[in-house]
Formats: sequence, C-alpha cells, structure tokens
Amino acid sequence: MASDPRNPSSAASPLFLREAEIRRGIELLFFGHAELMRSGDDILAAHELGRAHHRALYFIARKPGLAVGELMTLLGVTKQSLGRTLGDLETRGLISRHKGQRDRRQVLIRLTPSGEALEGELFAAFREKMIAAYRDAGPGAVTGFWAVLEQLLTEDMRDRAADLSRRGG
Repeated sequence: MASDPRNPSSAASPLFLREAEIRRGIELLFFGHAELMRSGDDILAAHELGRAHHRALYFIARKPGLAVGELMTLLGVTKQSLGRTLGDLETRGLISRHKGQRDRRQVLIRLTPSGEALEGELFAAFREKMIAAYRDAGPGAVTGFWAVLEQLLTEDMRDRAADLSRRGG
C-alpha cells in the first residue's frame, strides 16, 4: 500500500519498485516542481521575465563569474536559447558580461546589484515554500529526498550540484 499523501510522515510501501509507486513519485515530482515554480511567477511577470530567466539568475547568483559554457551545461540549453535569455537579462541591467582574464575568448557572467536584488526576492519566495515543506517532512525525509534526487542525476551533474553546495549560502 502506498503512503498517505496527506500524512508526510507515513512510510513508503515496501513495494516501492512497483509501477504504481514509481508513477506516484514521478507525479509528485511534476506537481511539486510546478507548485514551487509558481512561487516566483508573479515576481517574474512584474519584470516581464520567465522561468528561463529565473533559472539563469539562480545559477549565476550561486556561482558569480560563471562562464557562459558552464551555464549552458547547468541549464541543459542550447547556446542560441541561452543567448536570448542572457540578452534579456543584460538589457534589463540584471547581469554583466566580462572577458575571462586567463582566456579572453571566455565570457564570464555576474549579477549586477539589480540582478542580486531580483534573485534575492525570488529566492525568498522559494525559501518559504521549502522551509515549510522541510519542516513538515522532518530531517530524515529531507535527507531521503536529497538522496533520491541525487541518484536521478548523472555523475557529472551530481559533481556540479555538490560543487554548488560546497559554496554554501
């Protein structure tokens, strides 16, 4: 029998590898992601930006001086798609681009003070949802949640996520 979705402390079924339990996990990922993303939609709309802009702002904030190529990898997008997103952010004064000091062909990105303020506002909206969910689920569930999500990543992406986590804050 599957756990009770209204009771976050209920245990997973010992039959968690059955199709019904796997589908439930996939559905909860879809719905949970959509609900979390909605937390920032009004803020983004007020700036005439979308979720792609938010994702870029988030990772640039996590790793100031990030190279465009690395951001493409983190986001899993094409150069053309990222170019549009970064162009919008630059036009609005939310990011700045600079040439790399060691490799002048490299383009490094940073948030401007306005970009930092917007990313901070978006993070605050997400933080409230995550705090409530983490608090209700408890530390053991949070650790398990992280473990499952990490196992969904490729080893390379797991290393990138660990690098961001080591940065703290």
